[in-house]
Parts: sequence; structure tokens; C-alpha cells
Amino acid sequence: MQPATELKVVVLGLGYIGLPTAAVIARTGAKVLGIDVHQSVVDTINSGKVHIEEVDLDGLVQGVVARGDLRASLQIEPADVFVIAVPTPFADDHAPNIGYVLKAATNIAVVLKPGDTVILESTSPVGTTEKVRDLLAELRPDLKIPGRTGEQADVAIAYCPERVLPGRILVELIENDRVVGGITPRCARKALQFYRRFVRGACVTTTARAAEMTKLTENAFRDVNIAFANELSLIADTMGVDVWEVIRLANRHPRVNILQPGPGVGGHCIAVDPWFLVHADRENSPLIRTAREVNDGKTDHVIANASAMIEAMPGVAVACLGLAFKANIDDFRESPALKVAVALADRFGSQVRIVEPYAATLPPALDGTGATLVDIDTAIATCGAMIVLVDHDVFKSVPLEERTDKVVLDTRGIWPDQPKDRAVARLKIAS
Repeated sequence: MQPATELKVVVLGLGYIGLPTAAVIARTGAKVLGIDVHQSVVDTINSGKVHIEEVDLDGLVQGVVARGDLRASLQIEPADVFVIAVPTPFADDHAPNIGYVLKAATNIAVVLKPGDTVILESTSPVGTTEKVRDLLAELRPDLKIPGRTGEQADVAIAYCPERVLPGRILVELIENDRVVGGITPRCARKALQFYRRFVRGACVTTTARAAEMTKLTENAFRDVNIAFANELSLIADTMGVDVWEVIRLANRHPRVNILQPGPGVGGHCIAVDPWFLVHADRENSPLIRTAREVNDGKTDHVIANASAMIEAMPGVAVACLGLAFKANIDDFRESPALKVAVALADRFGSQVRIVEPYAATLPPALDGTGATLVDIDTAIATCGAMIVLVDHDVFKSVPLEERTDKVVLDTRGIWPDQPKDRAVARLKIAS
């Protein structure tokens, strides 16, 4: 491995994972080039600013850009290590789309040289790293590609998924353990050396396929457990019981740790990745598939109850609190809160107010609906009803005296002291 001041790294994709990863690598003294397809993103980063909300990211990017250790471009350049951090969405039938990954590999092939390392970080179906290998072998027949030659390969290819929590990305990129899967053991060892530059957590080597499935397994596990909490909340509705009290009491058992219910599941990982396992083996994944259906169904349940509440209050302004997929971030990807807000705005128009402290403007999905973006103080002053969709800290800080006279539908359980005669208790207002 070259000294830190000489190592050149290219990170393809400068989103919620790629940009923090590029900045953390640049902080080690490596020369990092970030590649993105949007000129606005490139210009923003090269000016030392950021286009996403993440704790402490703005200061880090400003520093490494000012030192000349991080820059952004639309065009790829030769490097020693290439890190692919592009999206892997799914189609309407939940089939995974690895087109962005293969496009990134195609771009890398143009500048790939002996001694280079290619690492895929994007959450991907099992076998995607092998597809990257096969594509590189096809595009660069002059190179010995690992797993395709009996001789020592010219390059290393590996898979190492991110496993970070939005809001703590910079901390967890460094502190969390990493699973490094190589096309061959030699590939895994070379990628391991790279991650040891900036990861304090343990780095464990395995095969690329095992690493790919590990990432999917982690998110499917979370999805299944959230589905249990969401299904429990529906049963509690039927029984007329406060689900948050039940969970709090049940969690006093030393071997019980039930998660919290909500309006569904969002984000680029948990709401997407389990489908990769289902798509790969539908016959043997009924539990994972059902969990996805339960969590998606919970969003429909919230929309139905919120709609009934608004219909019962004609002309009353209603505040939807939050659009992000989780608290205290600006990420709206696959957000159930956004889906609920859009459904209500499409139906009730200007009666709906949106409160999202992490957005300066409404997202395009709400354009033309008549809904307006307001701050929390305006919502308290002008809205007779509130629907809590995200547990942002600013919403938790609203005291009882400011919402005593409001009708509240609380899908996050942040206001347990809400008077029962003013609360749409337990998400149930119509049978």
C-alpha cells in the first residue's frame, strides 16, 4: 500500500454515503476524486459546501477541499482505489436494478491499470460483485481479472457494504465493524488494507457473496422486527390498548426488545434491500416478504385514519409533522411520512400544512397539491389538528399547553400526555 500522501482514490457517487466516505478517506491524507453525474453537486463540493444534511459533514468537506485532498468532477481519472457508492433501486415488480453499478464499472474500466483495487459499497443483490468482475474482464481483456485466471490477478475486486445510521454517518464510518468480501482471498486482503486506513472497528474478511448477503440480512432483520411492532400496533387498535405502553412494559422482560411502531418504513436500505432477497428466492422468503407487506400496509392504514380525521373536521387546517424517513435528517427516500403527506395533500389540498424543519421547499411530489410549507410555530398558531409522522426533536419539544386544544394523530408516540379527548388514540378513529 502506498503512503497516505500518494494514494489516489476515486469515489463514484456523491450521495448520502459516497460524499461522507470520500471526505473521511480524504481526511487520512489520500487524494480523493469524487465522481457524480450532476454538475450542481460537483460545483457545490468544489466550493467546499455540501448538498446533503449530515452532522459535521459540512465542516469536514470544507476542510479537505481547502487542503486540496478532495475535489469533485463529472469525469473519471486514473487512481489506485475505486469505490462504487451509487444507488441500487428496484423496479415496480421489486426486481433490483444494478444498472448504475454496471455503468460505474464501465467508467472504471477505461482507466483501470495493474495494481488497482475496485470496491463495491452499494447495497446489491448477491452476485453483483461477480457481475462487476465479469464486465471488467469483458471490457479489459488485457488485464488478468481475479477469479477469471489461474495466474495472480492484475487487479483486486471486493465488496464492502456501508452499515451506518443517518445522523451518525461520520462516526459510524470509522467506528463500526466492516465486512470485506473479496472475489478471491487475495482481493479481500488488499481491500482490507485500504479500510484499515480509516476504520477503527474490526474489519472481517469473507467472500464477496457472503458480504453481499450479510448486508441484505442486516436490513431484512430490522424490517422483520419493525413489522412485528407495526402489526402489534394494529392489534392494539382492535383491542383498544395503548401499544406504546404495551411495548414499554413488555420490554421490561430481560429477553424482549420490541422496536417502536410508526407510519411504515422508509430509507434507502430497510425499505428496499429485503426485496433483493425475496426476488432471489421467493419460495423460501415468505417471512421477509410478509414483513415488507406489513410495513407498507401500515402506511395505507395511517392514510385511511388520517383521511377520516380530516373529513370529520371540514375546513380545519391540518399540520403534517415531518416528511423525512427518520428523525433529524433531510432524507426523504422511500419515506412513509412523505407518502402519507402526498396522499392527504392530493385529497384535501390547501387544508394541509406541511412542517419539515429539514426542508427549505416542498419536495416535487407535493407540487400542485395546494399544500404549503410552514414552520412549527405557524402550525401551532393556525392548525386545529396535527398528524405526527416523524419524531424530529423539535416536535418532541412542543409542550402540552401548546397542543391541548389540538386534535392529534400521533403515529410516533412522542406525545403520550395528549388529552385522550383531543387525541385520535391508538391510530383508530373509524371502524
